[in-house]
Amino acid sequence: MSKAGRTRQYIIEKTAHVFNAKGYSGTSLSDLIEATGLTKGSIYGNFENKDEVAIAAFDYNFGNITALIRDRIREKDTAIEKLLVYPQTHRNLLKIPFLKAGCPLLNTSVDADDTHPLLRERAVKALNLWRSSIVKIIEHGIQAKEIRKDTNPTAFAAILISLTEGAIMQAKVTGKPAELNITMDFLENMIRDLKR
Repeated sequence: MSKAGRTRQYIIEKTAHVFNAKGYSGTSLSDLIEATGLTKGSIYGNFENKDEVAIAAFDYNFGNITALIRDRIREKDTAIEKLLVYPQTHRNLLKIPFLKAGCPLLNTSVDADDTHPLLRERAVKALNLWRSSIVKIIEHGIQAKEIRKDTNPTAFAAILISLTEGAIMQAKVTGKPAELNITMDFLENMIRDLKR
């Protein structure tokens, strides 16, 4: 990687947690300078503007959680075990160091839904990726006769995502994991009930 590429990656890694915690509108240039220890000229010499840094930071944050879940799913054999990775991982989301500020998809969606079309577009793309991953697991499970054939993969994916994000929001706002744990227990039971 070139020196410019390394600097760009450094800026992304150092500002990713700031954008996830403070949101786009809450993150100032001073925050970026403080997080990186670089000057304004160094930051904007590598990125056109704050928008470009924010989008790269979102991609980095979402990429980290996606890689974590993908790696755990690869360790599992059955569709049910693969689906259980979602509640098992999200149950501990706020204990994962790079996610202490919460789910980057949820945080970005709330922050950018009406105010930042580029970030909103990125969040929609991420949501679609998550949904399609769940749908694929369920479809494979139906084909492998591990999951009931009357299961609607798209509907189940929507429910899994909604329950997960709603529970994370409650845990993050209250600072207590009770609602998150209750919801993840419920979701685990829903997943186990998909068995043929």
